[in-house]
Amino acid sequence: MVQEQGSESGVSKTVQHLPASAVEPTSDSIPLEVSVLDILILLRRRMRMLLISAVTCGALGFVIASLEPKVYTATTSILPPQQASSSSSLLAQLGGLGSLAGLGGGAGIKSTTDLYIGLMKSVTVEDGMIRHFHLDDEFKEKYHSLVRRDLENITKFDGTGKDGLIRISVTEKSPQRAAELANGWIQEYQRLSSSLALGEASQRRLFLEQQLAQVKTNLTTSEEELKRIQQTSGLIQLDSQARALIETTAGLRAQIAAKEVQIQSMQTYSGTGNVDLISAQQELSSLRAQLTKLGGGQSGNIGDPIVPQGKLPQLGLDYGRKTREVRYNETLYEILARQFEAAKLDEAREGAVIQVVDRALPPDYKSGPSRLKLLLAGFFIGLFVPMAWVLWGGMIRFLRRSPDWAVKLDALGGKS
Repeated sequence: MVQEQGSESGVSKTVQHLPASAVEPTSDSIPLEVSVLDILILLRRRMRMLLISAVTCGALGFVIASLEPKVYTATTSILPPQQASSSSSLLAQLGGLGSLAGLGGGAGIKSTTDLYIGLMKSVTVEDGMIRHFHLDDEFKEKYHSLVRRDLENITKFDGTGKDGLIRISVTEKSPQRAAELANGWIQEYQRLSSSLALGEASQRRLFLEQQLAQVKTNLTTSEEELKRIQQTSGLIQLDSQARALIETTAGLRAQIAAKEVQIQSMQTYSGTGNVDLISAQQELSSLRAQLTKLGGGQSGNIGDPIVPQGKLPQLGLDYGRKTREVRYNETLYEILARQFEAAKLDEAREGAVIQVVDRALPPDYKSGPSRLKLLLAGFFIGLFVPMAWVLWGGMIRFLRRSPDWAVKLDALGGKS
């Protein structure tokens, strides 16, 4: 500490001199703070390089877009199938069997947009597209699964619109080819849907179709057996009493068989407590009781009701049984045929076949590549990538101002 005397004022001043180590900055005292202005200054110094890079990359994107082959997108829109009510009144007119048409009203499959898009994107439909349009030759893939992947890549399904329509878009190099593929999806789906039971009426139609085929086979067999008996025995017709008994028995057996078919269908769609199901079971029991009485008080075996043997000779008995089988199968076939036709009408009303709102037409303008999009993408890539590189280099240089950070950065870079 040094004391100095002022010559004029006479006031003494005391001046304190600090050591040199107290005023020299150390490595820990260097502030490591960066402001926005520092960043702007750094970018301003590199502005020329950044602009050249952005313009060059933008021009490169424009050139690439100009050299790329044009692609075209064709779109078709369809209305998904809608559920409809059953033809109960029609079945009632065809024989009082309207209850069969109303089975399982709540058990039908909901025709949601996602369901039908999923069906269109199924492997069955995709393979149909590949076979029909020879896409193996077009995509030239080693594996069939890769061909399906390429087909999915050029196809877009959209069912998110508020109008409820499903739109199928296909992008191809040829506008005509794009339209053909878009319409081809609908054709292949229609082939698939013809073999599927998607609604309540479709399921009923499929069940009745199987039953009808079985009854038709049984009818053919019984007719052949009756013909064989006629040829071997020479019997052509029976007396009126036996004929009436045969006709009555055959009619009851046909009603029982039809009622059994109805109950089986109802059990498919309804629970055990369903009122219609209980009523049908009671009617079946009543019909079986009537058939037992016609059997002459015997065991009442429905498969073989007994005709009193004392009234007919053995040949007549065999002939009567075969005649009864033929008429039984004929009656059952007629009943099932009526139900089958009604189910087909219900299926048509359900909309089993999708409705095409707009068929795909060859587009007259390309959908890509977009020159503007590629130009902007190249411009921003050419701008921001060098900008990140400049900021990174500036940050490294700034950190090296601190000896401690310089040592750490050297160690990170492998320098000892």
